Amino acid sequence: MLSKVISTIFEKLPSTNVYAHCDGPCGVYDPASARVAAEAVLSMTKKLIALTPGGNDASSISAYNNTFSRFVAIKEEESQKTKKELLILWTDYFKPEHLATYPDLHDTFWKAAKLCSACKVNIDQTKAEELLDTVKKIHNMFWQSKGRTDSWVTAS
Repeated sequence: MLSKVISTIFEKLPSTNVYAHCDGPCGVYDPASARVAAEAVLSMTKKLIALTPGGNDASSISAYNNTFSRFVAIKEEESQKTKKELLILWTDYFKPEHLATYPDLHDTFWKAAKLCSACKVNIDQTKAEELLDTVKKIHNMFWQSKGRTDSWVTAS
């Protein structure tokens, strides 16, 4: 009964249609989090490639396995984080009208998502570098779409 009364009241109130191009207010999107995560993927990949056991004794092998496992876990987590952040930009920020300016937008994001997966399942520095390069391309598309030219700055 109460919900029917409230519905009736809302139906009688004047209202204005409101439209938004994204799920949140403008300005909440930023490719920086994808960059940081992609940098971590590259960093962990380099560390894994450089990692060597300190010796053949059980303690050295255990320490190596522990460090290797931790680096892999971080690499996979950051790969997934990169993918999540990119997919949010792709599906929530970019609109059909951006395709006129960036005809390769969908292909770029699709490639980035595939690179995130490749970085999770492999220890491949070339793929990790490609991922960071693709995130840089997306960074440039994003800021150009906002009429800005924010610099690409990496932490490493």
